Amino acid sequence: MFSKILIANRGEIAVRIIRACRELGIETIAVYSTADRDSLHVKMADQAVCIGGAAARDSYLNISNLIAAAKNLGADAIHPGYGFLAENPYFANLCQTHGIKFIGPRADVIEALGDKVRAREIARAAAVPLVPGSDGAVNSYEEALEIAENIGYPVMIKASAGGGGKGMRLAQSRESLKEALSTARLEASSAFGNEQIYMEKYIEEPRHIEIQVLGDEAGHLIHLGERDCSLQRRNQKLLEESPSSCLDPATRKKMGEVALNTARAADYYSAGTVEFLVDKYGQFFFIEMNTRIQVEHPVSEMVTGIDIVKEQIRIAAGYSLSYAQEDVKLDGWAIECRVNAEDPQRNFQPSPGTIGQYIVPGGPGVRVDSSVYSNYTITPYYDSMMAKVIVWGKDRPEAIQRMKRALNEFVIENVPTTIPFHLMVLDNAFFQRGEVYTNFIQRRMSNGR
Repeated sequence: MFSKILIANRGEIAVRIIRACRELGIETIAVYSTADRDSLHVKMADQAVCIGGAAARDSYLNISNLIAAAKNLGADAIHPGYGFLAENPYFANLCQTHGIKFIGPRADVIEALGDKVRAREIARAAAVPLVPGSDGAVNSYEEALEIAENIGYPVMIKASAGGGGKGMRLAQSRESLKEALSTARLEASSAFGNEQIYMEKYIEEPRHIEIQVLGDEAGHLIHLGERDCSLQRRNQKLLEESPSSCLDPATRKKMGEVALNTARAADYYSAGTVEFLVDKYGQFFFIEMNTRIQVEHPVSEMVTGIDIVKEQIRIAAGYSLSYAQEDVKLDGWAIECRVNAEDPQRNFQPSPGTIGQYIVPGGPGVRVDSSVYSNYTITPYYDSMMAKVIVWGKDRPEAIQRMKRALNEFVIENVPTTIPFHLMVLDNAFFQRGEVYTNFIQRRMSNGR
């Protein structure tokens, strides 16, 4: 087992990893920017080192400083968390070059699956169902027009190197295709330094369902069931649950098998997520595979009892999986709400500031993954997420009621948050019936926000 892990991240995921390491008896090194000097992950780690200025490019994206910190402080592994460098194959490869274990899959696997066009090719070779669309990258308007006319409108244009909803544009007709194509290219180039795009048939009223997989370096693979991440705003997830109210046991089993086939075809190990769209007829289609821990991983932990981060670390240290597929049982229902420092009344505008009183909810079946505390100042430099509230119930109605109770207990003074918005969602009759699609907010929330 590793003796010391450097966590190349910040916020709640850094705190989450520190806790897993502590339970495994591993020392931790926190890195921080000048803006994060007083952050909780810095206070909790065994050692901490400043790696640069407030801007992410000067600190959390500064690869040379991260490697130097790991070498100088004797880390034998680096955990990238999610975001920042978690899916950067160059960083993963450089860790290996310097004799530091990257806690994640191999660099070549990250590179292959990070390119959405190549990922589709891997999935196609494994006979995984794909959304109808381009066979590869789309290089011209004329090519895009031909594909769109063939598969039918509406079509979704996506960045090949994309993620987080960036570089995505919907074209409803031939007239809107050219502008959507141009805008998607510009946004993809700006966000990812790669303007390559591809096209898919737009699935109307889709559910966004993902399967959590775990694999070790000996080739053993398991899945931990599904998460329903359909409740989104501008392609950003807001609330997740496990299991999904739209899957029957047969579809769940089939999706799990398809996810494992995808991972197997990519020669995958570590924690990863295979993502699908499910249409209103129950058909499912592969969209991408994420090669990292996900923000929403706690809902899978709550219904399976499996600590995904600890498994991820054990796998990186060369251990076999602690579980076989027959050991994985889904028990009850879990829901996660992301509590962001954003003002729903002002179109979810980020709301940095200094928190006053901060009281987290508790009681049966409630978990809070957080990185802030009373008098902590939320800066404008990073993602606005402050905490994740995760609840477990024996069934979905109990989980909904428990989440409402927990959110009403949560006290965060001085900073507007998304808690009132989540309470509106939980009270929504369509949500309570499980009628949730990726366009739920636009269709079912009165103000469309």
